[in-house]
Amino acid sequence: MKGYVADIQKLTEDNMNFRHVLYTGKNLQLVLMTIQPGDEIGEEIHEDHDQFFRIEKGEGEVWIDGNMSKIKDDDAVVVPAGALHNVVNTGDIPLHLYTIYGPPEHCDGTIHPTKSDVPEVEEHFDGKTTE
Repeated sequence: MKGYVADIQKLTEDNMNFRHVLYTGKNLQLVLMTIQPGDEIGEEIHEDHDQFFRIEKGEGEVWIDGNMSKIKDDDAVVVPAGALHNVVNTGDIPLHLYTIYGPPEHCDGTIHPTKSDVPEVEEHFDGKTTE
């Protein structure tokens, strides 16, 4: 086992992909995201997944079950399983963040350069981990 060690702030701020899965473990998954100005992740619910967001650069809003909170650099957000949520970039620069899913949500190694590259029916975690 190697695990994963990296400068997450630099990786997050340098990421220009809408979604980039960096590491997938048995119980957690680390994903970089960049949301363009005026764009959003889109409303979603993960029935059996908790999710953590860390905002590294930019500003926006996070919506959790109809409650809105402003977000900016250095903010952290926890979304409990079963909550309807969305992240919206309300700023004029890309919103750079990373997210941790527990358990994993996406297939290991997934990269979507833009939001429009996300398939209508996404492949979800298939049990294959990074190592």
